[in-house]
Amino acid sequence: MPQPALLAHDLVRSLGGRRVLDGVSLTASPGHRIGLIGENGAGKSTLLRVLAGVDEPDAGTVSRPAGLGFLHQEMPFDSDTTVAAIMDEALCEAREDLAVLDRLGEELARLPEGDPSHRALLDTYGSRLEQAQDRESWDADRRAALVLEGLGLSGVGHDRMLGSLSGGQRGRLALAALLVRRPSALLLDEPTNHIDDDAAAFVEQQVRGLPGTVVVASHDRAFLDAVCTDLIDLDPMMEGPVRHGGNYSAYISEKRAERERWERRYADEQEELEELRRSAGVTAHEVSPDRGRRDNEKMGYGHRAGRVQNQISRRVRNATRRLEELERNQVAQPPRPLRFTAGGLTARPEKECEPLVVLHDVRVPGRLSLDDLEVSSVDRLLVTGGNGSGKSTLLAVLAGRLQAEGEVLRQSRLSVGLLTQDTVFDRPDRPVRETYELSLGSERAERVPLSSLGLMHERDLNKPVGQLSVGQRRRLALGLLMARSPQLLLLDEPTNHLSPRLCDELEEALGAGPGAIVVASHDRWLRRRWEGRTLRL
Repeated sequence: MPQPALLAHDLVRSLGGRRVLDGVSLTASPGHRIGLIGENGAGKSTLLRVLAGVDEPDAGTVSRPAGLGFLHQEMPFDSDTTVAAIMDEALCEAREDLAVLDRLGEELARLPEGDPSHRALLDTYGSRLEQAQDRESWDADRRAALVLEGLGLSGVGHDRMLGSLSGGQRGRLALAALLVRRPSALLLDEPTNHIDDDAAAFVEQQVRGLPGTVVVASHDRAFLDAVCTDLIDLDPMMEGPVRHGGNYSAYISEKRAERERWERRYADEQEELEELRRSAGVTAHEVSPDRGRRDNEKMGYGHRAGRVQNQISRRVRNATRRLEELERNQVAQPPRPLRFTAGGLTARPEKECEPLVVLHDVRVPGRLSLDDLEVSSVDRLLVTGGNGSGKSTLLAVLAGRLQAEGEVLRQSRLSVGLLTQDTVFDRPDRPVRETYELSLGSERAERVPLSSLGLMHERDLNKPVGQLSVGQRRRLALGLLMARSPQLLLLDEPTNHLSPRLCDELEEALGAGPGAIVVASHDRWLRRRWEGRTLRL
């Protein structure tokens, strides 16, 4: 039996007085893995919650397959639930499949083929058999062990309680439970957060092997590229959300071309509207009965007046009719997207011939051990390594925020900017615009307005900082660094919480300009395209 599709029709959902979803429709058939992309606030998580039935839409309908699985931010278990109990819950459907098949098999063995109910029982057995095959129910216990190992959880004792696990471990356990279940439809919200390269590659393999529907919202460009058969862009477009066939690489060029078509059509229509308004206005004046005759019209005016009047009147009617039609059906103006517009992230050091920072035999007990590192005045250095390898610690040492054993030499009067992973502002009640101006000083804030950097929408500049999302707070912190233009810029996971397009644009900006930039990142897409030096810890 074919598995049912996940269907959504004309979904509308408003949050905080803003319409987040406006007439969104979606068909997700088995075998299709659909990625949701778009700017923060475009509605990716909202759409997943509505598809899962966690939130109800204000309008529209959803038809979902039975047994749908949804990766929540928080697991639906009490903090004293053990890992073993959570995995037993994940395995119960597979175990039920096998138990039901055994029972149906015994009933079939007892029932003669000529019995009227034999055909119905055989059909029931066949349906359950297909379901068990899709779930790989016979292999469920072995698969559970493999999934836990693949997600770095094999060392976590099964008697451990959920409340004793870290946030990252809880997130991976939630993902593991879903992958073990192999539901008929799977909804994932940022599934690669808090996992390393090996675990991300494992998740990609598992998701590609699912027979049912997958809908995933993710900022991980490498994951989208490896997994998705389709992408739905929830950013505003000419005809609403657009579905692109193919992975992220295919989407990039198609998205750019589609935006150009929208901008070109809008510009052409506005030009035509302006011409029609001018034409209708001028010709209406020409045909006006109050208009006096010009000198060159006086001879023979009476003979030609009727014919000229008719021609002008016809032009007025045609122009007016076309004007009304175009005003009714014109495409909306393309909203100005967030575009990363930094002219230069860093400033030129005073002594370009000397290294900015030199480290010798640097040690931070339990966190970092590094023999030698020299950062030149124009360096582009990517720092990689697994979780806990010391990437953030190294950036803190380079910034002078953390004392370390060993030798740390730094240019005098070196200006350094550090973007940390955790962004905290002292006054969460203060509006964004005011925070920016007070942090920089009015002169510099006026010279480099926050809205000019392409990191935040104008509508968010008057919000209190405490009402911003995590991603928006990091963008504000990044904007403050960019406006200061330090000679050494240190970025810790800079692509976290940025939309894929902004990540692409930030990466392009990293390669240009004077000064030095050191980036610590687990972003596989960024690392694949990095053209500077690389240090693996």
